[in-house]
Amino acid sequence: MRGIAYDRFGDAGVLSLRDDLPAPPVGPDTVLVGVHAAGVNPVDLDVREGRVVGAFPHHFPIIPGWDVAGVVEAAGPAVADLAPGDEVFGYVRRDDVQWGTTAELVPAPQRCVARKPASLSFAEAGALPLAGLTAYQALTEALDVGEGDRVLVHRAAGGVGFFAVQIAVALGAHVIGTASPRNHGFLRDAGVAEVLDYSAGPISGQLPERVDAVLDLVGGNGLADAPRQVRDPARIASIVDPAVRNMGGRYVFVRPDVHDLEELARMADAGQLRISIARAFPLEQAAEAHRMVGEGHVRGKVVVTVR
Repeated sequence: MRGIAYDRFGDAGVLSLRDDLPAPPVGPDTVLVGVHAAGVNPVDLDVREGRVVGAFPHHFPIIPGWDVAGVVEAAGPAVADLAPGDEVFGYVRRDDVQWGTTAELVPAPQRCVARKPASLSFAEAGALPLAGLTAYQALTEALDVGEGDRVLVHRAAGGVGFFAVQIAVALGAHVIGTASPRNHGFLRDAGVAEVLDYSAGPISGQLPERVDAVLDLVGGNGLADAPRQVRDPARIASIVDPAVRNMGGRYVFVRPDVHDLEELARMADAGQLRISIARAFPLEQAAEAHRMVGEGHVRGKVVVTVR
């Protein structure tokens, strides 16, 4: 099997294109997906650098990637609702780290994938799952955002942030986003009602009044200012800094969920959710894709196309 893999932890230089990877197994509740596109996320860099060793068993060689869009090639005997030929997308977070999505085939537990949105290309669908699920679960579960809420999204032009502002708008919220000035028009086009410049001083000083909910995608000093931005600290959620719990807020660690993926697909097909791809790299340039994500300040998502 052809794909990207690494035999030791390290920087993007450990990634290599290989033609001799073993064919992945197909368990009873697993679908084998022929990969067309795989999104690249900051967590992929954390895994590659060995930062999550305590959270999952690791088995070398490791194929990176958790986001996928492709076509089902085989299905285990316990799989319901999916069959060979179905176009799917998903967040393939298995119970161990070995079989990632930056290869020709990935074994995906059924709980991790859903039918691909018909309106999206494979590249667009491959960019959506992890970041989209993160945004959706933070807004609907941790923050309980609803009609009329004033919601502040930090780093709103990034991978998770751009999905979060669109989902919040679809939920009926009045959305305020923080971003550099070059991204203000980009966010207004996505439905953001107010855009604040994070380099112009504390956000709490730029708000005319406190908001109903805050989604923190920055951590550190940005999170420290959050209690002054929101009416109730219990409605602060962070995906990057567990210190939010000390404020009474919620720390969000995304999980695979078929029903949430189906809702993201519905929103995409309804025109409520569009995908911004910063750049799509061919499989041979996966290391460059990792380097681009590692540099930060990417507007939208980075994708690797496999076929």
